[in-house]
Amino acid sequence: MVSLAAAPVLSGFGEFSKNGNDHFLYDVIIIGGSYAGLACALTLGRSQRTVLVIDSGAPCNRYAPFSHNFLTQDGIPPSQIAAVAKEQVLKYPNVNLLSGKAIHAKKTGDQFVVDIEEDKSFYSKKVVIATGVSDIMPSIPGFSECWGLSILHCPYCHGYEVRNHTTGILANGDVAFEMGKLLSNWTDDLTIFTNGFSSLTIDQTKKLGEKNIKVIEKEIASLKHNQGQIEEIMFKDNSSFGLSVLYNRPLFKQHSNIPELLGCSITDSGIIAVDTEHRTSVKSIYACGDSMAKIRSVTFAVSSGNTVGLMLNKELIDEQF
Repeated sequence: MVSLAAAPVLSGFGEFSKNGNDHFLYDVIIIGGSYAGLACALTLGRSQRTVLVIDSGAPCNRYAPFSHNFLTQDGIPPSQIAAVAKEQVLKYPNVNLLSGKAIHAKKTGDQFVVDIEEDKSFYSKKVVIATGVSDIMPSIPGFSECWGLSILHCPYCHGYEVRNHTTGILANGDVAFEMGKLLSNWTDDLTIFTNGFSSLTIDQTKKLGEKNIKVIEKEIASLKHNQGQIEEIMFKDNSSFGLSVLYNRPLFKQHSNIPELLGCSITDSGIIAVDTEHRTSVKSIYACGDSMAKIRSVTFAVSSGNTVGLMLNKELIDEQF
């Protein structure tokens, strides 16, 4: 292994020292330094691997004031969890963290080259994609202001805090039906808003009615809120509906184009295709966190990052032994 003394080091979060040696070969570059990326870095750091984490500082859950359903961290602000995680990961001298945005990556022979916006390049034997996804907000005035505060995506993450509240679901068809079933566990006051003609089947509509879940097909004009706390849905026919929480699963896209640049296969649902050990379709590239997960939660992100760290270290050992 190359001496770590030759590696670039951090003098502080986000301040990368310029030592003139850009060609240090890391064992692993992790693109994305939120929960999944940091969990992976921790495992690899403890495995005595040289690791560079490149993070742009825009985690998907940055809009949520608190994180829930994560053992020992329930109810803690996401930024606080991340700060502690960075502090703990950087105790391992073979792990470096760079605040910056990876804009390009390619494989050259048996090495990877990752470029960042600051016109610097870094090299590694392996790459981990932990860049997450970006949600695409519906074009409804007021929606983005409420996202993560009173418009929620997951009852396991936030449902307990708004249990028994007047609750809405912005969805249609099978998604609306399945969300209605799920959320009926947290409240009896539940209404589905299809924002236009309902594509629920007759049987689905009947079943929802039997459970006292209403379906409103009116087109939505805007959302009335007070500093992100939703108060009413305003319809295009000038009527309104009062509520205190709304669930929605917006469309999303990969947060970074790095997976595409590296040739990683993407599933029809928009996540990176991986095998059971989180390998992508490209040799020596792994993925963890929201970028490859159907389940979006802090707990799963940490678990997947840890798994990738274990699998990657084993792969490196097998190659060197």
